[in-house]
Amino acid sequence: MVLSAMCIAALAACATGLTPRDPQIQWPAHYAAAQRKDLPPASLDRWWTLFDDAQLEALVERVLSQGLDARLALARLSEAQAVRAQSLSRYAPQGALQSSVEASQAENLNAGPNPDMSRNASVSLPVTWELDFFGRRAVTRTAADSDLAAARFDYEATRTALAAQVAQTLFQARGLAAQWEESRANAKIQADLLGLIDRRVERGLTAASQADRVAGDVSQANARALALASELDATRRSLLVLMGDGLAPITSIAIEAELAEAPAVPTTVPGDLMIRRPDIREAQARIRSAAGNLRLAELDFFPRLTLQPSIGLSSQRGPLDASTGFWSLGLGLSVPVLDRPRLQAALDLQSARGQQLVIAFEQLVQSAFAEVDQALTRLHADRRRVQILIEGERRANRAHEAALTRFRLGLGDLQEVLDAELAWRATRNALTSARLDALKHSVQAFKALGGGWPSDSLPASAMANP
Repeated sequence: MVLSAMCIAALAACATGLTPRDPQIQWPAHYAAAQRKDLPPASLDRWWTLFDDAQLEALVERVLSQGLDARLALARLSEAQAVRAQSLSRYAPQGALQSSVEASQAENLNAGPNPDMSRNASVSLPVTWELDFFGRRAVTRTAADSDLAAARFDYEATRTALAAQVAQTLFQARGLAAQWEESRANAKIQADLLGLIDRRVERGLTAASQADRVAGDVSQANARALALASELDATRRSLLVLMGDGLAPITSIAIEAELAEAPAVPTTVPGDLMIRRPDIREAQARIRSAAGNLRLAELDFFPRLTLQPSIGLSSQRGPLDASTGFWSLGLGLSVPVLDRPRLQAALDLQSARGQQLVIAFEQLVQSAFAEVDQALTRLHADRRRVQILIEGERRANRAHEAALTRFRLGLGDLQEVLDAELAWRATRNALTSARLDALKHSVQAFKALGGGWPSDSLPASAMANP
């Protein structure tokens, strides 16, 4: 038996798959947009604290600890730990305690009505234990550890995405609140102007058509305020859902109409993404798992030797009482003879999956670099836009005040006031949008850089085996 197994093992060694190749990555030296260098990379771990925003910090912490998405991600991680334990348990001794009880009655029709009663009971423990001569257990452990590491990184990626989603939703709500207040202020300005024109119409100094024109602008401003209020309420509901309080009234969360300045981004280089980004580290773990599964597919061509001991006890009570103890020791050999085409197809399948994962990893790396580079470039432009529009809004406001003063004194016409008010409103809206874009792009930059999880406390060696 052993000689046959050795011969078949030698033939099985000819079945080899295509091991996943090493990814081809050439990181650029730096990002296109210049970064400020006053913050260490470690500040990315809890990047939301850089905004110095108590409400943002409280919301993020609550979502990460109590949010349904975070709890679901933790449950998936627990499932991955159970899957790992299950995959390794198959190489431990297997067996189930078996027992039976039987009662029987035999009656001799010629001897009279004195039936013989007998009772039989038995208990046994048959055991099977695969003898791992070819290293299947070690390979299975490597693949299982890689799968668990991938699940761990997926858990962290979910948490980083949640933190970014909370921040962006909060900033979106604040932007809507700011636009709502601006719309209400604009409606008040239009209403005051309409009152002034109505008084001039009563005195015969202005045509009634001018009052009608301004009245139309007032209606538009009020309608815009209503639309912004509804969007603000919808965004507040989204925040409550993220917090796990989706059924709570929207009044339970307050939104301030204030958009702060986007904080500085810590100094990093593109190569740091290999350590900082949990999705990249997850992809690396998937490749290691694929290599392990490929090796297991190769080992399926080798025979399996199984040790089969058994121990038991049987007892009989009746006309003849007897008790018997027994044991046995066997050795089983399973050789894949007719299964070779199926095993070869499975091996080719694992080879193809490994190559796909390598290509997907290279694609992910390029996408990750692009995300960071684009977010930093946009953030840099947003900061410049804000500075330009602050000065523009101040001057547009001054021009509007001057035009309105001249109109009140009868030195200007209505069109001049409307044009100045329109220019001021457009500049003010552009400033609000630029500030909101800067905050959103800063969040995108922090998320793209891999911020939001303590990478230093979870090194790759510790991630595989909790």
